[in-house]
Amino acid sequence: MIELLANSSVSESANSPGWFLVHSIGVGMGILGLVFFLGTAVGMVRFPDFYTRMHAAGKGDTLSTMLMLTGFGLVMMEDFSLSSWLLLLKILGIVLFIFITTPTSSHALMRAAFEDDEMPLGEKDLKKLRKRSRKSTFK
Repeated sequence: MIELLANSSVSESANSPGWFLVHSIGVGMGILGLVFFLGTAVGMVRFPDFYTRMHAAGKGDTLSTMLMLTGFGLVMMEDFSLSSWLLLLKILGIVLFIFITTPTSSHALMRAAFEDDEMPLGEKDLKKLRKRSRKSTFK
């Protein structure tokens, strides 16, 4: 009985215009996830201290991974069969796991850094960094 449900399609085939829209949305979500990954990488390089870098890594990684995996799940949907829905459900389970664990691990790392007396940069520290970077670019 399960094999019959898994191999049968409820309504449309994968080549119909409705599925083209679902696949297009999936590809769009994947590309948008890659853009957020690029923003995360830029934030990791450009931000001045540990806390702002962890913020970029935690937020960007969570959102971009969720977008890319959900897009991948939509692209992999071939029809309304049981196997397609189970695959989408498994991918969404991974998305839920990442949604819960990434902010928690970022918070744990920031708390450990704070307890280890790693302080965020203040205004004076940022001014010193700006002066130092200006001097190094004019040499």
